[in-house]
Amino acid sequence: MRRPALYSSSSRTSHAPGHAAPDLPGAASQTAQASRASAAGATLPPEPPAAPVSRSAIHRLWSVVGLLALMLGISLSFSLHPPGHTLTQKDINAAVLKTLETTVLPSPAVKAYDTIIPSVVRVVGLGKPVKSKDGDEHSGRSVGTGVVIVDKGVILTNLHVVQGAETIQITFADGLESTASITGVQPENDLAVLQAHKIPDDLVAATLRSTADLSPGDQVVAVGYPFGIGPSASSGVISGLGRTFRSPEGKQPITNLIQFDAAANPGNSGGPLVTMEGEVIGIVTAIYNPNQQRSFVGIGFAVPIENAASAAGTPPF
Repeated sequence: MRRPALYSSSSRTSHAPGHAAPDLPGAASQTAQASRASAAGATLPPEPPAAPVSRSAIHRLWSVVGLLALMLGISLSFSLHPPGHTLTQKDINAAVLKTLETTVLPSPAVKAYDTIIPSVVRVVGLGKPVKSKDGDEHSGRSVGTGVVIVDKGVILTNLHVVQGAETIQITFADGLESTASITGVQPENDLAVLQAHKIPDDLVAATLRSTADLSPGDQVVAVGYPFGIGPSASSGVISGLGRTFRSPEGKQPITNLIQFDAAANPGNSGGPLVTMEGEVIGIVTAIYNPNQQRSFVGIGFAVPIENAASAAGTPPF
């Protein structure tokens, strides 16, 4: 039996207002969305059950690696003392300090990326072929990102990445390719839920984390396929909460957004915004473009992950 979506409670005392979690309708909508950071087979029998990788196990592994490195450094330092030398607290403190100064441990951003990357997918929406002025035929193509929220192949992305596409192609972290179908949308938050038609045997779903206690200054990492290049990671901080974004076309605004400064560009749309523990707090959906060049100027927006709760079929947090 496959695992339902995982939700992680806040690890701190809540000091910021929570976010509402509206339901996702079950049918796809053709409502046009605001311009955002997008550049963007046959059904097979069910895959055999796969044992999911525990997020806590991953974090424990990082802790063990760091502890072993520290212990190794201390042991080597002690071995340099001549026989008969009585170790003092000063010796121990010096050995620990030297080990910490000379041992390079993975950064929090590296751990966050390693934790979330098995759940990140590349999403390509292919539209109807159109003829150019020179008579050549081209297919409309939108490239974005998605994140697996249930390990049976349920994927969350932006609606504007896949809206109007005749074919949706998914590439998983291990390279497996599959088509996918839209199973639900939430136009007011530019969200779409996809079901992959084929999935890896060891597919791992992301852990979703409450945004209730987030504060400006909290570190975050955005993972995706900017301009189709990736997977790529960028780190930064939360710049603000409860923001509203309206596209230059003046379409329906999106409210209650997380503002962040980790670099995001067309192609990051639909990708996860994660904490240093690699837990998803939002879906990257827009970048502020006052110069109309579709390039990042330091202001990105993400939809709080609570808005994806009903897609997983389980009340969150």
